[in-house]
Formats: sequence, C-alpha cells, structure tokens
Amino acid sequence: MRASEYRFVTVWKIAAPLQSVWDAIHDPAAWPQWWACVERVIEVEKGAHDGVGALHRYTWKGRLPYRVRFDMRVTRVEPLVSLEGEASGDVEGSGQWRFSSRDDVTIVRYEWRVRTGRGWMNLLAPIARPVFKWNHDYVMQRGGEALARRLGARLVGVEHDEAER
Repeated sequence: MRASEYRFVTVWKIAAPLQSVWDAIHDPAAWPQWWACVERVIEVEKGAHDGVGALHRYTWKGRLPYRVRFDMRVTRVEPLVSLEGEASGDVEGSGQWRFSSRDDVTIVRYEWRVRTGRGWMNLLAPIARPVFKWNHDYVMQRGGEALARRLGARLVGVEHDEAER
C-alpha cells in the first residue's frame, strides 16, 4: 500500500433497532443535523428510488485544521444490509456500510478505502499517516456517539482499525 492510500475500518455497536440505524445512515442529507464533523451535504444528483446513482457533495471537519471535500456516488443499496459508494475529490476510493444485528444491538461496519487527492496530503503521508488515522478515528467516534444520541440509544462500543490492502 502506498503512503497516500488508506483502508480504515470502524465498527459501531448501538443498542437500537436495525431499521432506525439504517434510516439514519441512508439519509446523508440529515447527517449535519446530528454528526458535528459533517459540516455540509449537498445533493448534486438524485438517484433511483432506492438511492443508487445519487451523488452527494460532502464537507467534513475533524480535529485537524483542514476540511475534506469530496463527492460520493451511491453504487449499491441493499436495504438493512449494505450501502456503498465511490468517492472523488480530496479523497478518491470507496466506502461501504455493512449492517447486521445481534440480540438488541445493531452492528454497523464502515470500511473506507481511499487515497488522498491533495498534494500536501500526499507529500506528508509518509510521516502524517498516524495523524490522519487519528483524525479519521475521531470523526467516526463522534459519529457513533452522535447517532446513538439521535436515536436515544446506548452506544455499546466503537472499534477502529487500519488494515493493510
């Protein structure tokens, strides 16, 4: 894996119904209302009834003093099971949400396979990789906490990993 390529995996475990968790994730236009790290989501193109083909423009802000902007095209929707898309812009690659449940806990696994598209990020990648991971983990930790709050549920746990390709 090149220094500017990343594969982050985050798992949220939320004591909430699968349908409620799915509905919140499947509606990215509402994310800025509950996920503070998502500053803006603009629907650029509507997709099919299930969302496939939709294009959204995102602006994210973590703890570091920069914003990440990218477009995400929805490529696959399998209700209550998976949601996938392709990103282009400051980062390029794919994102995959996977949903399952066990007992009364919904398990959400997000895998983000991207490469940075900004020159300064690519230049700093060999030494800044741990800081970029820390920032991504912060964004996802806040997201899990915020989603649980929005649903009036308990966040059972959050796991972060950076796996090799």
